[in-house]
Amino acid sequence: MNPSDWMPDFAHPWTRFALAVVVALAVAGLLRRVVLAFLRRFALRHPRGASMIARANAPMEAIVPLAMLLLAFRAAPDEPARLIGALEHMVGLSLIVACTWFAVRCVGALDAMVSRFNPIDLEDNLRARRVQTQVRVLSRTAMVVIVVLGIGVALMTFPAVRQFGASLLASAGLAGLAVGLAAKPVLGNLIAGIQIALTQPIRIDDVVIVENEWGRVEEITSTYVVVSIWDERRMIVPLQYFIENPFQNWTRTNSQILGSAMLWFDYGLPLDPLRAELERLCKAAPEWDGRVCVLQVVDTNDKAMQLRALVSSPNSGKSWDLRCKVREGLIDYVRREFPDFLPRVRGEVASDVRMADAGTPPFGHRMTSARR
Repeated sequence: MNPSDWMPDFAHPWTRFALAVVVALAVAGLLRRVVLAFLRRFALRHPRGASMIARANAPMEAIVPLAMLLLAFRAAPDEPARLIGALEHMVGLSLIVACTWFAVRCVGALDAMVSRFNPIDLEDNLRARRVQTQVRVLSRTAMVVIVVLGIGVALMTFPAVRQFGASLLASAGLAGLAVGLAAKPVLGNLIAGIQIALTQPIRIDDVVIVENEWGRVEEITSTYVVVSIWDERRMIVPLQYFIENPFQNWTRTNSQILGSAMLWFDYGLPLDPLRAELERLCKAAPEWDGRVCVLQVVDTNDKAMQLRALVSSPNSGKSWDLRCKVREGLIDYVRREFPDFLPRVRGEVASDVRMADAGTPPFGHRMTSARR
């Protein structure tokens, strides 16, 4: 038997193409091992980058073989051109998807790393909330831009889409206006997200009043904000709302806040003992931060006077608890020490003599008759 009958013909185009594919996959496997060893050493020296490497590992394993396969298609035979072109196009599209996936995972890993090293579960978390808000909003926006660019690049690999894009650019006046109007809400929210990231009217974990609802900013995405209401409801608010409408931010510069407890008592109640009791209640409460503890008469009417106990707390949650404690404590103190000065309706009763002169039975007589 002639050895040339069973040995491969290296001059044949398909043989060269098969060898090129095998060599490309072998080189891809070698490069993968080298890069993996390098990244492991890098992760040991830089623990902060370990999470990014872990997230980017999966798409990276696809990028290297696809790139090497795309190079191997240079040795592909000319015939059949349609089959070779379709395979090369498919590999190219897969490479674009893998690169887009890789970029999105890297941005997400950066966001997670910054959030982990800037925790917001601290008492003084203003800087951490500022950093997390900027990184989260910008990362969401970057992900959207990366995906849109990836889709655009993938579509431009199709000749029909390229021709359509060229004709669309030729008549971009009316088409651009229509697309702009259709994409106004999306683009508006993206621009609003960038504005919020830079100017920061709100941040993650901020306490806000939106549509007369008290809550905390739980999440900021590229298009909307999730506000966690105090009763565990969730309010979904578009990003543009915080740019175009007024709202209250209780933690804009710091989380310290003043709270008030309003009470009504009789005019005869002495205020000095009540002020001393308020001071005692504040000192005994862990929610008080030691800044403000004031009792004042803020209003009056024909029946009673209104008192305001103004107290300070390190944050809004503790302020609510402290206000309730102060209100309950002062009411209990007045009921115990000065029960006669609780709010009551006053009335005037005429004397028996004046009632007798007017021909009206005495008050006591009428009461006695009624009891009988």
